[in-house]
Amino acid sequence: MEKKKLQIWLPLLLSISMIIGMFLGFKMRDGLPGKSFFYTEKRRPLQEVLDIINRKYVDSVDLEKLSDTAIIALLHQLDPHSSFIPAEDLEMVNEDINGNFFGVGIEYNIFFDTMHVINVFKDGPAFKAGIKIGDKILKAGDSNFVDRKLSGDLIRKTLRGPLGSPVKMQVLRGNQKLDLTVDRGVIPIFSMDAAYMLTPAVGFIRLNKFTKQTYKEFMTALESLKKQGLQKLILDIRGNGGGVMDEAVEIADEFLPGDKLITYTEGLHNKKKEYRCRRQGQFETGALVVLADEGSASASEILLGALQDWDRATIIGRRSFGKGLVQEQFNLTDRSALRLTVARYYTPVGRSIQRSYANGDKAYFAEVSNRYTDGSMLTADSIKNDSSRIFSTQGGKKIFGGGGISPDYFVAADTGRLDSTTTRLYYKGLLSDFGYLYALNNPAISSSYKNAKEFTKNFTLSPADWNFFSSLAAKDSINVNRISAREKDFISKTLKASVARQLFRTEGYYEVMNADDKAIIKALEVLK
Repeated sequence: MEKKKLQIWLPLLLSISMIIGMFLGFKMRDGLPGKSFFYTEKRRPLQEVLDIINRKYVDSVDLEKLSDTAIIALLHQLDPHSSFIPAEDLEMVNEDINGNFFGVGIEYNIFFDTMHVINVFKDGPAFKAGIKIGDKILKAGDSNFVDRKLSGDLIRKTLRGPLGSPVKMQVLRGNQKLDLTVDRGVIPIFSMDAAYMLTPAVGFIRLNKFTKQTYKEFMTALESLKKQGLQKLILDIRGNGGGVMDEAVEIADEFLPGDKLITYTEGLHNKKKEYRCRRQGQFETGALVVLADEGSASASEILLGALQDWDRATIIGRRSFGKGLVQEQFNLTDRSALRLTVARYYTPVGRSIQRSYANGDKAYFAEVSNRYTDGSMLTADSIKNDSSRIFSTQGGKKIFGGGGISPDYFVAADTGRLDSTTTRLYYKGLLSDFGYLYALNNPAISSSYKNAKEFTKNFTLSPADWNFFSSLAAKDSINVNRISAREKDFISKTLKASVARQLFRTEGYYEVMNADDKAIIKALEVLK
């Protein structure tokens, strides 16, 4: 899959991850019913102002851009999650929701302004055309990828296109230039990062978002783990900013029995609508732990709220984001879209977990990062629950509304990720670069380990490997030899995970990172 260089590291970029992916409960409409807002018999002032600017302003004006800016400013007066999607961005946004796009089926990184193929999807278009890991892309279509600053937007627009359409590509393999033609195909955007057995009885599944394919991915993983002896499950939705509401409801249905209420939505122009269990679930009785944090939002919180209200799961981690608004998408005539908040959702006992946004969008999104400074990511006693919104679970446990879902067991944030050197390494992409470069320089590694579990148990970085990484970091003026022992341990673990990802994809990465994850250690303790 064509991915930007730092995609695997996005969970670190907290403020960004709070915004990206918070899409909930979409219904697609082509335009708005009835007369248009601007084209009533009595014209509105906004349209009049735009017309006067177009006819009279001293300089030339991009009226379309000005109009988009006005719409965005208008939506800012409503709530933090109503948004306008320009036409040029809508296709990519919809692809993320649909869980697939039309492309060539590679992952890449940019090294020294050169595009390197770091993964090729097996049986995908690029695989069938003969592209291999390690190839350097020199040209694609009409775009020259050499001796120029490459952007993710340029690469995406070049490699994606209509289903079945060809794209001519020139690659450099060793010293040989090869001209290949790739017919674009359907490329999945996976919402599941990992699914494997932590112990002979305990399984682990990690979801990074909810797309229209997530339930299908989840069920495939669940069935596979059950065949391997699954009795207890850890579901990790940390950093999962949400997505398609119906997919979260479907997954909740697999855990809850009977016709239990999962969630309900209600708004001024939307009558109350209940979402209930509809079938026999595939994991209604096994012990269940769900991992959550400040990055778990919207659809993730629907799942968390339902499982907590019915005492079906133990929630471990930190307080979730606190987004309880439902957006509906309206496609506009110029191929842009309006994503408008049309309802609030509530947990089965009637909790709204939406945080206040009375102080504006900036303060609303900053609240999450401010949890570090007020201590609520570091100690359970610092969590600010709303004492005026107290509810009880089915079993009588006290829970709170507003401000997100609070965990049953608190696990402090790993502050090792916030050390200045580590942050710079993440930002530069050097931690992810290492895995690819290591595998490229050590080709025997690809056949040295049968699976990620064996790799996690037996692989260690040598002093020479650290020196190689040190020289790589030094090229970006980062000195990794003057850091604390704690920071070096965290960086070393992440480098090992980077190699695991290159060999075994995201599942390998998380097997390494999970080995000493405090939330998972707590989950295993709870599940004993």
